[in-house]
Amino acid sequence: MSTLEHPPGSAPHTPTGQEFLDMQQSPEFTDLRHRLRRFVFPMTAFFLLWYAVYVLLGAFAEDFMGTKVWGNINIGLILGLLQFVTTFVITGLYVRFANRELDPRASAIREELEGPQS
Repeated sequence: MSTLEHPPGSAPHTPTGQEFLDMQQSPEFTDLRHRLRRFVFPMTAFFLLWYAVYVLLGAFAEDFMGTKVWGNINIGLILGLLQFVTTFVITGLYVRFANRELDPRASAIREELEGPQS
């Protein structure tokens, strides 16, 4: 039994500060951080750009935004509602990405630090 394993029913190993620091320098943790950033930064940039375009159109393209599409529904309203849709889509993509890419790696790191979870 390694020092990180614990008998069934006993408390998991509590990592020391040095063990946390060592893990932060490990290739596994570096890979986890890299994968997270590779997803989060482009998605954040995309959403902020999309929101800025919406605000700028609202401020400087009033005629375009006021163009009626159907009844009292105009382009501005549709683009505003698409902001909500975009938020939900990005959230769904992140959840799927985290479940597939991040969570298994984070669990492996946690198990390496604390030992198997009961």
